[in-house]
Amino acid sequence: MDMHTVVVGTSGTTAEDVVAVARHGARVELSTAAVDALAAARLIVDALAAKPEPVYGVSTGFGALASRHISTELRAQLQRNIVRSHAAGMGPRVEREVVRALMFLRLKTVASGHTGVRPEVAQTMADVLNAGITPVVHEYGSLGCSGDLAPLSHCALTLMGEGEAEGPDGTVRPAGELLAAHGITPVELREKEGLALLNGTDGMLGMLVMALADLRNLYISADITAALSLEALLGTDKVLAPELHAIRPHPGQGVSADNMLRVLAGSGLTGHHQDDAPRVQDAYSVRCAPQVNGAGRDTLDYAAVVAGRELASSVDNPVVLPDGRVESNGNFHGAPVAYVLDFLAIVAADLGSICERRTDRLLDKSRSHGLPPFLADDAGVDSGLMIAQYTQAALVSEMKRLAVPASADSIPSSAMQEDHVSMGWSAARKLRTAVDNLARIVAVELYAATRAVELRAAEGLTPAPASQAAVAALRAAGAQGPGPDRFLAPDLAAADTFVRAGRLVAAVEPVTGPLA
Repeated sequence: MDMHTVVVGTSGTTAEDVVAVARHGARVELSTAAVDALAAARLIVDALAAKPEPVYGVSTGFGALASRHISTELRAQLQRNIVRSHAAGMGPRVEREVVRALMFLRLKTVASGHTGVRPEVAQTMADVLNAGITPVVHEYGSLGCSGDLAPLSHCALTLMGEGEAEGPDGTVRPAGELLAAHGITPVELREKEGLALLNGTDGMLGMLVMALADLRNLYISADITAALSLEALLGTDKVLAPELHAIRPHPGQGVSADNMLRVLAGSGLTGHHQDDAPRVQDAYSVRCAPQVNGAGRDTLDYAAVVAGRELASSVDNPVVLPDGRVESNGNFHGAPVAYVLDFLAIVAADLGSICERRTDRLLDKSRSHGLPPFLADDAGVDSGLMIAQYTQAALVSEMKRLAVPASADSIPSSAMQEDHVSMGWSAARKLRTAVDNLARIVAVELYAATRAVELRAAEGLTPAPASQAAVAALRAAGAQGPGPDRFLAPDLAAADTFVRAGRLVAAVEPVTGPLA
């Protein structure tokens, strides 16, 4: 567990806070301002609960059952029942980091003072996070509107001491036992609290924030692998000149070109083909890498803007307003988040596609400008990296399927009261798979490109200092260099771990300076 502490106030939660809590076990504390805001909003809810007039979520049923007024003696049961009935997920368990992000982001909204939840409920949420208790949440159950209902319900069930959860040791036990073992008292939900714990976009937002963090690393890594492939193919770095990108001023394109140019600085390979194998232009997968990588970068920037807006939001229905009103709304609809999740799956698929095309070019003797077939040691006796490219192609094919948007779908629910939904949770789930696949695809290109660069060096050509640093670090990580055929899966796995952990970027930055 990271000893870093994230203080949750009424506003100001950052993407870095989400990652710290979800992935690194940072502790969570409620600020004094948040506790005060919680108490003030609760006074408003209590006052409304005492009135004879029905108020949605406070003294009525939910969804299509909102027309029924619930008597005072049944309201605690109502709040328990909504959690129990909505905890209806099925399928495999969701990853621990996703559940922690889900809980933390719900706590963030609760702490805003717009939900009417009591301070002690919010404190219990923080206590569960700090104890390392992770509710069992299932893959299927959210339509992304009204928020991530089933996933959040499984989390709320744990707060009540019901259902199952995973302890800090990784063992799944009854939630009540885990709470008791850590001295946490289960909550007794009161008016509106059950509903307030369920009604948000927290799951899809948490997955968006973590995907952005992963994709930032992968886009820089892909700039590096593109540069290595250009170098190994004896391409020209003249296409990376700043003045060429300035006349088409997409920000990401300029950043990618600059990254590649810095990786290639001092190379004795770039442009070498003009001496002994003239060609007018490099292939698109090489020449247009900054345009493709850059467009993806700009998409990440837009998605980060949407994530930032959602982090600044208080998503619940109804909400408690500063003037004392409790009003129904549609802010729980996940469309803004769902759209960018799908957009990221599209650009990730295209980045994977261009990486694979460069890998295939490195392996094809008719297009690799003098490299051995499949980068094999003794082609025919050895197959070299032939099947590594097959694996990469299979991953790219799946990426294309995952790029089909989930947000274009909608299935009505709740007796047609909730007749248009976002499918944002589904968009987030497939993006996580796409990000995993993209890391593998980039790793295969890295493995092929470094082998090709080493083969060029064996011919007496001098790779760029940054390229040499990348090769040395990858070899030290366990991915071996050129030679006779061997069991290849462990090498590819080592390259995958190397890329997704950010070690490729870390290896070259001492030479290039920080890459953007």
